[in-house]
Amino acid sequence: MQYRGLQRVIDSVESLLFDPVAGRVIASAFVLLTVVALVKASQRALGKYIENSERRYRLRKVVTFAGYLLAALLLTVVFNDKLGGLTVFFGVAGAGIAFALQEVIASAAGWVAMSFGRFYQIGDRVQLGGIKGDVIDIGVLRTTLMECGAWVNGDQYNGRLVRVANSFIFKEPVYNYSSDFPFLWDEQVVCVRYGSDYDCARREFLRVLDEQTGAYARKLKVDWRRMTDSYMLEDAQTEPTVFLRMTENWAEFSLRYVVDYKKRRSTRDKICFELLKVIENPSNGIGLGAPSFEVSALPVVAVNLNQTAG
Repeated sequence: MQYRGLQRVIDSVESLLFDPVAGRVIASAFVLLTVVALVKASQRALGKYIENSERRYRLRKVVTFAGYLLAALLLTVVFNDKLGGLTVFFGVAGAGIAFALQEVIASAAGWVAMSFGRFYQIGDRVQLGGIKGDVIDIGVLRTTLMECGAWVNGDQYNGRLVRVANSFIFKEPVYNYSSDFPFLWDEQVVCVRYGSDYDCARREFLRVLDEQTGAYARKLKVDWRRMTDSYMLEDAQTEPTVFLRMTENWAEFSLRYVVDYKKRRSTRDKICFELLKVIENPSNGIGLGAPSFEVSALPVVAVNLNQTAG
């Protein structure tokens, strides 16, 4: 009895091993495990020998994509004699899958559009549907952002990772802070009291801007010239400028300057610190503006100071 039971097990194993379908399944599993092992080993080698984070990231993506292609190619070889019979099945099933996975297909199409349309790339600072942050990963279905802002003031990380579906690029505008040129225009408004020395204020404000951002602005002239050659743009001024506007309460100076998109807050901090020194210097004759009110008329009040003794 034991011999017969063992023989049946051996016969079952032999029939399984020599069955064409089972053989292909086993071969497919072996192919997938081999490809996964090769990809993991290659990625570990990249992390060990390549120190540049951006280059390491891009090469890891290339290795992963090559692994997908290799696995697909080997599986095609394994099932090459069955592909003709599966064509009709895949055609019928494809219609249902396309309807059920519309968002997934749109996200994959968004990944293709981003790959060739230069919407953004790794390291760019973007805003997608009100979410602002730096792009740290672009997958086939989702883009991962390290978020800036939210409960943190200024353009600084708050530590939250946000994953946005790639289909988003077909539905909403994509704001890129660093795609073709790595700077932004920023403004700081200073309200000056009427009667101040406006000439001194303009001169000192320009001096502060030039000290903090002038060298950077002059270096960017070549980048901006390249932008005007590529796009229909006016030749805007990159040097620091100061504009004056009159309001009901004060004279409003708008200080305009260019800044690195990653240093916007720190640059504004330095500018404000120097501006306070200028304003608080008594010899400059500059006072900060404050709301002013004018009383046009007062009602007549009769006051009797004579008191009759009782």
